[in-house]
Amino acid sequence: MKVLTVVGARPQFVKAAAVSRVLRQDHEEVLVHTGQHYDEGMSDVFFEELSIPYPDTNLGVGSDTHGRQTGAMLSGLEAEIEAEEPDAVLVYGDTNSTLAAAIVTSKMDPPLAHVEAGMRSGSEIPEETNRILTDHAADLLFVPSTDAAANLAREGITEGVHNSGDVGYDALLWARDRADTSVLSDLGVGSGEFVLATVHRDTNADDPEKLEKIVDALVEDPRPVVLPAHPRTVARLEEFGLYGRAERGLILTEPVGYRQFVALLDAAAVVATDSGGVQKEAFFLDTPCVTLREETEWVETVESGWNRLVGADGGAIRSALSDVTMPNEKPTPYGDGTAAERIVEVLSDVTRL
Repeated sequence: MKVLTVVGARPQFVKAAAVSRVLRQDHEEVLVHTGQHYDEGMSDVFFEELSIPYPDTNLGVGSDTHGRQTGAMLSGLEAEIEAEEPDAVLVYGDTNSTLAAAIVTSKMDPPLAHVEAGMRSGSEIPEETNRILTDHAADLLFVPSTDAAANLAREGITEGVHNSGDVGYDALLWARDRADTSVLSDLGVGSGEFVLATVHRDTNADDPEKLEKIVDALVEDPRPVVLPAHPRTVARLEEFGLYGRAERGLILTEPVGYRQFVALLDAAAVVATDSGGVQKEAFFLDTPCVTLREETEWVETVESGWNRLVGADGGAIRSALSDVTMPNEKPTPYGDGTAAERIVEVLSDVTRL
């Protein structure tokens, strides 16, 4: 079996690493990087750290508006699929890279397989559009939970749906055993004594009022706050005149590698984030999460009490960070950490038909 995998952003590198380790044991994989995340700290370092081969092709698309970025990927991905003639095209998550691959593949011969299918937040963010369109174009839909399968069923999608569990859990278990704890001493923070924060979604980072409220709330927390800053977030902090405040009041650092990030997330007293992936990783590591959004696709983390949705409301952020509770129990809605094996098994069975 020959699988062409399309990635373009940090969360996809992490998920693809888990599947690639299993897939490449007995099958051929062609890895295509769209270049959506083009900064070395957001891209190259992850391939090194996650012990996966570098992409066979990098389309080098880079940053742009959603429409232009997606459009730029189409011709390059079409050419790759034509040249490689894969038995299946595999995509992850909800980025523009995912949508572009879905559009191209839907008009060609290989079946499209979507990992992390069925996720819905009920919001109008671009990622939600990407999820919905990709799911409706996909032939194989690998859902991480029963709730995700139910979301698809409500939209009339019942064929080709497989509850694989979450590949993010596979990746997290691998990384937890290899976490780079030296980052704690490098940043001068101790386990359980600091807040970890990430801010990158355009609904927060591109809104000066929201970004200011988030920065103010983080700066006012009495504990050290570590903020590995996405390049776009740094640019917005500078543009909105907030960089100096953030630099003085936070431990502002460049993006860290995945094994370093897992070490920080595992050691943090609490994480404040607008990332879907970080919400889930925090859940796996038993780290309480404060989500800087008003909705989430990972509803199970909220329902179980491990995640609180506060949006960009400064008062709500301060309150949630200061009143961290650890639930006595935690469900296991996302499988047992063997999702990659299930995905590869289904792909192999389907492509043999």
